[in-house]
Amino acid sequence: TILEGMVEDLIVEDNKVLFGKLKETNYEFYLRSQYGDNVDINARYQKRVKSAIIAFIGGLIVLMTSNINLNIAIKIVLVFGFAYLVFKDDYNKVKNSYKRNMHNINLQLPYYLKSLEILIQHYTVPVAITRSLETAPEMFKPGLRDLIAAIDSGDSSIEPYMEFANTYPVRDSMRMMRLLYRLGLGSQEKKQERLMMFSKTVSSLQNKARETKYKERLGYMESQTMIMLVVTGVGVMLIILIAMMMMFNM
Repeated sequence: TILEGMVEDLIVEDNKVLFGKLKETNYEFYLRSQYGDNVDINARYQKRVKSAIIAFIGGLIVLMTSNINLNIAIKIVLVFGFAYLVFKDDYNKVKNSYKRNMHNINLQLPYYLKSLEILIQHYTVPVAITRSLETAPEMFKPGLRDLIAAIDSGDSSIEPYMEFANTYPVRDSMRMMRLLYRLGLGSQEKKQERLMMFSKTVSSLQNKARETKYKERLGYMESQTMIMLVVTGVGVMLIILIAMMMMFNM
């Protein structure tokens, strides 16, 4: 629209440095986590700024031309508040999406590691990781492909494993990747010892994941029970109120 073009040309473009200072420090991280490295961060942020400015101008016009009996200072504060909510909307969405994704990863990682542990009993660690790709949860496949590619290229250091842990920065991911890397080192006897340690740690993580799922399920059931009780209580009160009104009208 004409207003969007004016905002972009006259306000956003001329004040890029100023608006850039308002950008959250972790906004780029959240965007890359959700959309990958190909996301156009500047375009997304400029769209946020433009939407906030349009919301401010539109809100200001509506309040100033309306018959609402409010002090002009209060009107400006309300408009600023509305524009701020519009500005933060995209940031809050990607932040909440990241938190939900991390929560799911936190719950599923122990089960993936358990399946990997079974493969390691029969294959070397690199081969086991490669074979696990097909049955791994979808959320882990991009990180696993990068890990496999690094190993296949001849990188025998711990860095590819740490990169995988950085891609999925949930509880204990760093420690588990270090244990996984060490499993591929040393003699067969040491491998068995390390595999037992790896297995015990994975079992502990699975128990934590089960406990978290149980608490979430219990919390959901409690909230549903409360809703049912409130609805039932309101319904009973309405029935009593209607009955009382009918008695008074008789």
